[in-house]
Amino acid sequence: MYCTTAGVIPVNSLLNKPLLANWSVTIFLYYFLYFGICSRDYVTKPENMPSNNVSRSRSCHVVAMAVPGRGHINPMMNFCKLLASRRDDVLITFVVTEEWLGLIGSDSKPDNIRFGTIPNVTPSERVRAANLLGFLEAVMTKMEDPFEQLLERLEPPVTTILADTFLFWAVSVGNRMSIPVASFFPMSASVFSMFHHFDLLVQNGHHPIDISERGDERVDYIPGLSATRIADFPSLLHMQNPTLTRFVQAYSWLPRAQCLLLTSVSELEPQVIDSLKSMFSFPIYPVGPVLPYFNIRDSSSVTTGSDNLNYFEWLDSQPCNSVLYVSFGSVYSVASAQVDEIAAGLRDSGVRFLWVARGEASRVREVCGEMGLVVPWCNQLKVLSHSSIGGFWTHCGWNSTVEGLFSGLPFLTFPLGIDQVSNSKAAVEDWKIGWRVKGQAGVETLVKREEICGIVKRFMNLESNEGKEIRSRARKLQKICQEAAAKGGSSETNVDAFIRYITQLLSH
Repeated sequence: MYCTTAGVIPVNSLLNKPLLANWSVTIFLYYFLYFGICSRDYVTKPENMPSNNVSRSRSCHVVAMAVPGRGHINPMMNFCKLLASRRDDVLITFVVTEEWLGLIGSDSKPDNIRFGTIPNVTPSERVRAANLLGFLEAVMTKMEDPFEQLLERLEPPVTTILADTFLFWAVSVGNRMSIPVASFFPMSASVFSMFHHFDLLVQNGHHPIDISERGDERVDYIPGLSATRIADFPSLLHMQNPTLTRFVQAYSWLPRAQCLLLTSVSELEPQVIDSLKSMFSFPIYPVGPVLPYFNIRDSSSVTTGSDNLNYFEWLDSQPCNSVLYVSFGSVYSVASAQVDEIAAGLRDSGVRFLWVARGEASRVREVCGEMGLVVPWCNQLKVLSHSSIGGFWTHCGWNSTVEGLFSGLPFLTFPLGIDQVSNSKAAVEDWKIGWRVKGQAGVETLVKREEICGIVKRFMNLESNEGKEIRSRARKLQKICQEAAAKGGSSETNVDAFIRYITQLLSH
């Protein structure tokens, strides 16, 4: 069942009705606008959802909205599934753009989660990486009106808005409509604090800044954070630009929300989380790890690599802890010259590897030799949890970072932008479970194949003292994350506390 700005439509209407596309090009934005599914002709009562009487009997109707990108939608959906599993009397309407409905609309979900749609007012997922600042500007300026129009039409009436922190306008919508708003931050608590204390960077002369000249200067005045190189702050905080202004605006709206949900683990970032709790008057709930860990043992979702080989079958045939898993995320692309060096370095290292190379998979496969398997996509959390995986070469996006921690793996870090440099710093300096492959994100330096070969061989040497030490620390962090997700752990406790809180708001 799906809800649009016109109401609710069944899945078969989406699948059978051709979509009309209007291609609009500007100097900053490239996107598709789909029209057909907003027509009132499609509004019907879905057959697979409860009647209105049953829906109205639910104690809460939560409307969830994430930034339309995989790194935001995935944790929001994972949290909604956790929420739905804790209380079957909570109805969740998960709002996405029409493009994203096509991408995730057929995914399995609990019966008390349904989709709602707004038009494609942001650049397509297929091109947003080419102009990320333009994409973020569209997210922050063009989604508010269609979202509010959808809220006005939804039944039963909305009782809570669960919105990505960067969708600051959702707080404004909630305030206008007298609907409580829970802000959901899909990055680390440390990165939240870095943005929140942007004014301290300005006061101390660390914004704007040229990191090529002053990147090694240490910032030691952010509450709860260890001393951090300015180069390891999110890249948006280095420069003056309209998107940064919007981000700062998002934080100015935060005190008008009713609570904050952090996708971190209380025990993973205790100092910064305690510091944030002392600063805000509303409740803060660390609900991480926000992962689909309840599906890890389901082996139904697999793909194939070269020669139609199932990658789980390939992993099953490898020795324990012998495979390096390589993935650089779904947004940023690695330069072709660097991809060639990585491929040659992996080949020359003699280390077994599984590399998710996305669109480069066919080309990379020709260079990599016989020791590895190259695929365009895989089920990452299941792969990371496989016994043959012994290390994770990652871009350090927050979702990937938490998945690696949950799986007890050491990291080779290769950050490409945004919050990834901060997560890399945490892995290398704070948690001491990884090594940097690339010295500084955003600086155009080519890491040569000889250097890659050497660090990969050292990293995957399970008998060396340094290898044993980082793996021992990684296992301790794995225990922290898995205990948080277990029954009675901090994640479950905080999810339940959040449900009690939004339920209590109904009586006020």
